[in-house]
Amino acid sequence: MWLARWGCVTRPAFAAARRAYSSTPARNPAYASLTPSILKQFASVLSTPQSSLLSTIPSETQQWRVVDDTDLEAYNKDWMGKYIGRSACVLRPKSTEEVSSIMKICAEHGLAVVPQGGSTGLVGGNVPVHDEVVLNLGSMNRVRSFDEATGTLVCDAGCVLQTLDDYLAERGYMMPLDLGAKGSCQIGGNVSTNAGGLRFLRYGSLHGSVLGLEVVLANGEMLPLLQTLRKDNTGIDLKQLFIGSEGSLGIVTGVAISTPKLPNSVNVAMFGVESFDHVCQTARHVRKHCAEILSALEFMDQDSFDRVMHNPSHSFRDPFEKRYPMYVLIETSGSNQDHDQAKLQDLVEDVLENGIVADGVVAQGEKQAQELWSMRELVPESLTAQGKVYKYDVSLPLEHMYELVEVVERRMVDTGMKPALKQPGFVKAVCGYGHVGDCNLHLNVVADQYSNKVEAALEPFIYEQVQAMHGSISAEHGLGVMKADKIGYTKHATAVKYMEEVKRLFDPQRLLNPYKFLPTR
Repeated sequence: MWLARWGCVTRPAFAAARRAYSSTPARNPAYASLTPSILKQFASVLSTPQSSLLSTIPSETQQWRVVDDTDLEAYNKDWMGKYIGRSACVLRPKSTEEVSSIMKICAEHGLAVVPQGGSTGLVGGNVPVHDEVVLNLGSMNRVRSFDEATGTLVCDAGCVLQTLDDYLAERGYMMPLDLGAKGSCQIGGNVSTNAGGLRFLRYGSLHGSVLGLEVVLANGEMLPLLQTLRKDNTGIDLKQLFIGSEGSLGIVTGVAISTPKLPNSVNVAMFGVESFDHVCQTARHVRKHCAEILSALEFMDQDSFDRVMHNPSHSFRDPFEKRYPMYVLIETSGSNQDHDQAKLQDLVEDVLENGIVADGVVAQGEKQAQELWSMRELVPESLTAQGKVYKYDVSLPLEHMYELVEVVERRMVDTGMKPALKQPGFVKAVCGYGHVGDCNLHLNVVADQYSNKVEAALEPFIYEQVQAMHGSISAEHGLGVMKADKIGYTKHATAVKYMEEVKRLFDPQRLLNPYKFLPTR
């Protein structure tokens, strides 16, 4: 039955919890600790120290804002409440020059630093592990320029993704990436983690979209790579080293990015199918019929879909008459509505006649399309509302994508973690969803609470399974502190050795985002 009915996307709320992971590395004694004299130096290079420097360390001269631990909680904790640091100092610079001056002071004293954006990451890469200085770039949020002829945007690193998308929409353009956390995440953090998201299938990774970067190195030196040329074949393309390096090589302060035109025609449909094999068959037929206009190809399992439908914070009418084991969401975007709708109709007839799809809905207008997208984007929030979530972002060959979910489900049963729901630390659900168009699975294990026992049952078991299936342990969320020591499951030791050499070149004191990205030393 073909239906259409339809809502909004919100950001997940912060969850209160203790640190879950038992593998937190010990504090490196080589790093200095903050002193009032160092804070005075910070205050002297900030244009507005009373609002740009927060610290729990007293100031006799009122040069900075003295706060207590609760005021710094938002900077010391990720949105899941899973990773919690104890930084006593948050710096909020307003310019690249201020970032440079701050890093010169940190290099002089040997202070470790955590560059921080919107704190929407999932692997602990955006918060302190111990008492590192937090360098929050949220106050650097200016659009510097936009060329409407070429679609080239230049902006500060602290610009929120949704704000940039809205800015561009008014001018007939859009950002080449779209994330569920777009209302909070910042473009500098997106670049530093090489964020993928919902538009990856159509527009590719930020390695292709980013034209130039402005970067401050660990010693405070400014590296001027902020050009807007689309083609430059002179020497080594240094900016690529900073895209996806998670703030471990330098701090991105400015971004030049190529943005695509807004499409004239956008169509969204969702299908109910009987198995993951039918998801794969649907994907093949979608590419056959809609390859040149396909902009998104997503899937979610029944457990994920059910939890969205039962999310108390939102009210959706189920677009299907019955529940299905799997759901596929597709989006097409092009220049001609009649042409695109005709191709979508051919696809619908094909998958229905061949028994690949059991049922489906096609959005009739923007509001309905938004609600269908909300059902997919709200999966992370809906799972978080059910308990404490262990999140694994992996890339696998298509035929193995859901096999990993099934293997982990059996593992939880075999180890006694499920279905003993009433015992603390036990698992409630194992769910899978993600970007089937680029073979990126988001595996989520929902537990009553974070515990070492659940963690021990999941790790390194999941990484071993991914390695055996010839996948990657991180498809788009990075390594952070969660996976820094697990990089060997995907990358050869020789590759890791040369990554270490690059780190040593740019940050010999290892001041930037320590304990993360690469194996702890």
